[in-house]
Amino acid sequence: MTQAWWLNPCKPVDTYAVKNAAARQQQLTKPAGSLGQLESVAVQLAGLQGRIKPTLDQVWIAIFAGDHGVVAEGVSAFPQEVTGQMLLNFVSGGAAISVLARQLGAQLEVVDLGTVTSSLNLPGVRHLNIGPGTANFAKGPAMTPAQGELALQAGRDSVLRAKAAGAQLFIGGEMGIGNTTAASALACALLDCPVAHLTGPGTGLNAEGVSHKAQVIERALALHASQREDVLQTLCNLGGFEIAALVGAYLACAQEGVAVLVDGFICTVAALVAVRLNPACREWLLFGHRGAEPGHRHVLETLGAEPLLELGLRLGEGSGAALAVPLLRLACDLHGQMATFAEAAVADRPA
Repeated sequence: MTQAWWLNPCKPVDTYAVKNAAARQQQLTKPAGSLGQLESVAVQLAGLQGRIKPTLDQVWIAIFAGDHGVVAEGVSAFPQEVTGQMLLNFVSGGAAISVLARQLGAQLEVVDLGTVTSSLNLPGVRHLNIGPGTANFAKGPAMTPAQGELALQAGRDSVLRAKAAGAQLFIGGEMGIGNTTAASALACALLDCPVAHLTGPGTGLNAEGVSHKAQVIERALALHASQREDVLQTLCNLGGFEIAALVGAYLACAQEGVAVLVDGFICTVAALVAVRLNPACREWLLFGHRGAEPGHRHVLETLGAEPLLELGLRLGEGSGAALAVPLLRLACDLHGQMATFAEAAVADRPA
């Protein structure tokens, strides 16, 4: 690969804003800590935005799509054509994330990195055509190094567009039949964790299907075991175009100073890859929800993440993160608009 921009330094958190936001929380008319995670997340956002009273008016949602060659192994309940069909649904306004973006007043961008339906030319979709989906990683690397770099750059480019539009929060979503298999394989490789612990039903496999999926992942891990210590090569060996784009987006957000709200299992595995590549990016990641896919909890715990919601979600598309945006906005409003004890002439706690 060429110049490794993903290793560039991340923007430091504004410790002055963190200190003063935390002090403000102590002065608001409530018992200390009584708003729980809403307090800590407001202080975290203050540090990321460099302002004592953060706001989240401008939200950017980028959906990255790509197909997976490993679907040839029979690991999905849905045919690959669904990936391309969902791209049309996203831009036509019919998908869950389309509805959520409208309700949030968020900018929705759809990026097709490479699907089996290569003739797609949908208005409103950025078609990058990195390849007709990835190769079957049970038989060889999913991506070439050049494809991996293009996918990383696609995520970065989306972040640069988001920043130019004034985005204060970036949400990455994904679409790609077979991508829970890729995410599970990646997580197992990076965490050296038993495959059974991180493999779930994805789009609705039965117990027999989950067992088969785990066997395919076991074969792939054995095939690529000699390169497991190389995080970037492991991403190329086992990942997907959309997963690599999410990795690139998360790293670029940390470098450009845009807060990230991470979605479900696949996005959280991408966050794990990003943190392994450039650990300083971890400070820029907030986590929207804990989903139903069994591996999600384990990866969140590895990252020391405390998600805002737990609703049994397993849709993807960035939907769980989008659902958490109103909570983040309310956390900012509470932090910025509540009166202090002095302002409200309310007696404070004894010193």
